[in-house]
Amino acid sequence: MSPLPKFMADRWGRREMLPSGKGRIYWHVLFRDDPQVRAIASEARRRLAGIGGLDPVPYEWLHLTTLVVGLTDEVTEEQLAALIAEARKRLADVQPVTVTLGRVLYHPEAIALAVRPAEALAPMLDAVRAATRAAVGHDGALDTNPWIPHVTVAYSSAEQPAEPVITALGRHLPDCEVTIDHISLVIQDGPEHLWNWRPIAELPFAIAR
Repeated sequence: MSPLPKFMADRWGRREMLPSGKGRIYWHVLFRDDPQVRAIASEARRRLAGIGGLDPVPYEWLHLTTLVVGLTDEVTEEQLAALIAEARKRLADVQPVTVTLGRVLYHPEAIALAVRPAEALAPMLDAVRAATRAAVGHDGALDTNPWIPHVTVAYSSAEQPAEPVITALGRHLPDCEVTIDHISLVIQDGPEHLWNWRPIAELPFAIAR
């Protein structure tokens, strides 16, 4: 998500959307119950309030994408059950970790907050990737390669210059510390912008049990 973009792009117009009834399976860290993440997202919204062409991520679905498992029609119910069981076993060895949000990342299609230090989240990624390999037969796919842990606060829905967006939001929000102690398996059904998400498992890390 660097260097800074000169123009924002229409994320929804540039991407091929899945039809309703077809979904994609993700490992996400969900922050919908975390007041600190909601607060920093609210500050981002406040700074961006006068700018159009941005779709804020609903507070309920503030998230950190960890791994894309695959499409729902490519993974059976038996594989899903095995995936949850495998992940539960591997996450028993992963310790909760405290990370910091605050540094703003800009991409033509999105505005996000970096999650630092990224390397602290490697055991979580390794656990769900190993579980995915064992249950589904492949490693899954990273949202970015290399993986850049981030929490998106808004997606771009219009073609427009990026400079007013960057000027309004800045490069840093007040630091926010968050403890990550669980991860969720989520089915995202249909077009992304409809936010038709269905968490099917929330798995705690070792000390969170």
